[in-house]
Amino acid sequence: MSVTDIALVIFTLLLLLYAIYDEFIMSALQGKTQLKVNLKRRSQLDCIIFIVLLAILLYNNITAHGSIITNYLLIGLALIAFYISFIRWPKLLFKETGFFYTNVFIRYDRVQSMNLSEDGILVIQLEQRRLLVRVSQLDDLERIYKFIASNQ
Repeated sequence: MSVTDIALVIFTLLLLLYAIYDEFIMSALQGKTQLKVNLKRRSQLDCIIFIVLLAILLYNNITAHGSIITNYLLIGLALIAFYISFIRWPKLLFKETGFFYTNVFIRYDRVQSMNLSEDGILVIQLEQRRLLVRVSQLDDLERIYKFIASNQ
């Protein structure tokens, strides 16, 4: 196994572990999930560029008669990147004591204020930073408001 194959295995495993954590483990952490809201996906241009670069590497490896293992690793890495960017939805998970936003748990007592902007973005002010929550459906904003109002 070459150094390239080892690097591909490491990056593929890291992306796979992230996908498993995001989909399964995060839902079980910090208690039962009481509300799950899908967020808007960010620009997928970065992932498209990454997958095209992987396709170029795959083509180059095939034409240079490279290792078959490298081909499979490149394909696996591209599939996981495709899943993370195009199939999986980013989500906001509300628990009893806090919520998960961008895979980080934030306790409710850290929230200083919450505002709604004109274009439907929920602004959550923490001690030192501001979170901009872009929900995929505007009805979810009402669900978030009702959930937070009932739990305060």
